Amino acid sequence: MTPITRYTATAIALHWLTALLILVAFPLGVYMHELKLSPLKLQLVSYHKWIGVTIFLLTLARLAWRVKHVPPPLPDTIPLWQQRAAQGLHYLLYVLLLCIPISGWLMSSAKGVPVVYLGLVQLPDLVGKDKALGDRLQEIHEALDFGLLALVGMHVAAAIKHHFIDKDTTLLRMLPFGKGVQP
Repeated sequence: MTPITRYTATAIALHWLTALLILVAFPLGVYMHELKLSPLKLQLVSYHKWIGVTIFLLTLARLAWRVKHVPPPLPDTIPLWQQRAAQGLHYLLYVLLLCIPISGWLMSSAKGVPVVYLGLVQLPDLVGKDKALGDRLQEIHEALDFGLLALVGMHVAAAIKHHFIDKDTTLLRMLPFGKGVQP
């Protein structure tokens, strides 16, 4: 059997750390949205913002890493249209991983609630306080979140399909364990 060409250890770590943070941030955002204003809600909002800023920073790191480290090629058995679809899906995931935190930051600024990363570094407001704008940005932030959920679902479904139905090495290239060569 030909060795599996895997992503670099750094790319794998950034991928799974981002995935884990998304799995925490999304349900946290849904849960806290329904809470009445309280000290608990304010703390959860802070955690949500911290996670969002971290996802943004990790995404920038991932993009910087990809500039110098080309991903391993997909198996030759994957049709060209599926390869193009995978590239498009990854592109959209990166766009949303950047736009969602920015939309949250803009929303916080418009609502007059500062973003204080890890309780240590206050980020500058991106826009002035404007309730109507804050409400609209909240709608945009939520719509982008649900768009990300849909794309992540497609990403996971495709990985599972490739592993269990096509029985190719697509998923194995990104698993944090296993053997193979790295580009």
